Amino acid sequence: MDLAFSGTSGIIIMLAYGLIMLAIGIFTYLQNRGIHQSNKEFYLGGGKIGVIVLFFTFFATQYSGNTIVGYAPTAYRMGFFWLQSITFFILIVIGYLLFAPRLYVISKRFQFITPSDFIEKRFQSKNVTILASILMLYGLGNYLLEQIVAIGQGVSGLTGGTVPYQAAVIFFVTIMIIYGWLGGMRSVAYTDTMQGIALLVGVIILFIGSIIYFGSVGEATEYAAQISPEKLGVPDFEGVVVWFSMLILVTIGAAIYPHAIQRIYAAGSELSLKRSLTWMAWAPFITSGVVFLIGIIGIKAFPGLSEAESEQLVGMMANHIASQNGFFYWAMIILFGGIIAAIVSTADSVLLTLSSVISKDIYGRYINKEANDQKQILVGKTVGVLIVIGLLYLAWNPPATLYRIFILKFELLIQVAPAFILGIYWKNLHAKAVFIGMVIGTLIASYMAFNGLKPYGIASGLWGLGVNTIFAVGLSFYFKQTKEEKLRLEETLTV
Repeated sequence: MDLAFSGTSGIIIMLAYGLIMLAIGIFTYLQNRGIHQSNKEFYLGGGKIGVIVLFFTFFATQYSGNTIVGYAPTAYRMGFFWLQSITFFILIVIGYLLFAPRLYVISKRFQFITPSDFIEKRFQSKNVTILASILMLYGLGNYLLEQIVAIGQGVSGLTGGTVPYQAAVIFFVTIMIIYGWLGGMRSVAYTDTMQGIALLVGVIILFIGSIIYFGSVGEATEYAAQISPEKLGVPDFEGVVVWFSMLILVTIGAAIYPHAIQRIYAAGSELSLKRSLTWMAWAPFITSGVVFLIGIIGIKAFPGLSEAESEQLVGMMANHIASQNGFFYWAMIILFGGIIAAIVSTADSVLLTLSSVISKDIYGRYINKEANDQKQILVGKTVGVLIVIGLLYLAWNPPATLYRIFILKFELLIQVAPAFILGIYWKNLHAKAVFIGMVIGTLIASYMAFNGLKPYGIASGLWGLGVNTIFAVGLSFYFKQTKEEKLRLEETLTV
């Protein structure tokens, strides 16, 4: 009997997970409706997120739709070279530890809400704050587009095309907007916890099913050695350069995700933050590591797929496993929900932070300084929805594979790194120097990224970041800070 996903089961799972997320949003709204809806309450959950929920909201932020839907196909195409994906997530935690504990202490002292609050307090420069906010909005918009595309591809693949790409996107994006609108960070964090658990369970079950029905990783490796030996080969010098280039790009870029920085602010205590990051250090082995192995098994399971066809690999494997018996049918339904939940859990975090940057950093700080928190929140919600509508238009015709979209967002976002990482430690880093470096780095990275230029295999964003950092540091020795500025920075940055 064919137990592959039917249209009915796909619709049931979509409705079930959607209603659970919606229920969490309504529950959070009712539970906290008597609380004054300030920026801190709506965007940071009052700054009281505990260690378990904080871990899962970090987890859901890092392990998004591309981790499952996109990373397994990348392993299928690249082979063992994609082992770097496991290293990505380990190094991201190291990236956090470069500045997160110190930033947390400063954020509590000055009641930061958005990532740009630190930039504004540290440099007190309208130019630096606006440019940093624009770069972060670009990264957030790019990341949100990636998740919207992943929702459509994930549902379409896992249902064998029964549930249309567009229908899946509209349904889950609508649910996400509603519960995010109702409960803010609390709704997002609680749904992240549910979605993170579903993701872990689903990925492990898919891995077990893949071994049972497609063969072991060893068998897949032997098969790949026969038909695609290049997937097992040691990379040449240029390949190694590309590898390390990607590691550096992702380590810095993902650590300064605006929505990740906002989670640093939301931690209930410094101990909760450090514990959640410690747990995050182990997560790559049971997520991206397992997904990598699934992609390798896929080489034997579905050989000869084109790049476009391989983007549906996870769905194809899940459907085949589901057709074997009743247990795996329902197990793959759990996976179905887990993958979609993982995508939505990242998208909701991005949308919340995007709204906060618009409402507080752009509207409240420069357009209407008299607006109270409630009006700022309403503007952020409204403009956020309009941006999502614009991204939906782009998502009907995805501009690139998930992997390419994933990389592109870092090229410009990473230009904010000197302001955060150097700015939090080096008191002599000058605002004018940071602005000039950021402008030049952005121009270089933009030109190279959109023209596909990667000299020596080094990512265009890193070329921009290198020049950016040289100007930021070098010009800081040229521009002199006043005595008042030195005293202010001493007070601001001393922990």
